[in-house]
Amino acid sequence: MTLTKAQVVESFRKRIGLPRGQSVELVESLLEIMKKSLERGEDVLISGFGRFCVKDKQARKGRNPQSGQDMVLRPRRVVTFRCSGVLRERINGQR
Repeated sequence: MTLTKAQVVESFRKRIGLPRGQSVELVESLLEIMKKSLERGEDVLISGFGRFCVKDKQARKGRNPQSGQDMVLRPRRVVTFRCSGVLRERINGQR
């Protein structure tokens, strides 16, 4: 099951006791701060959770899967996520 933004808002509302409107504003603000930082090429580190990083990808040869035709994929930036050791341990049931 996928965790949605609406579920995160509801969790804030229940755990912290904030009204729904303030919970929505809090989640939206947090995500906007993260997006702006990533746009500037800055990493986003959340201790105990992980790090979001922007990586530059070089142009490379690719293939159109429908036609099989060779093509060149242009350079681009991608966001990667690397989980913390704490999160990795929890996922693997070691904690």
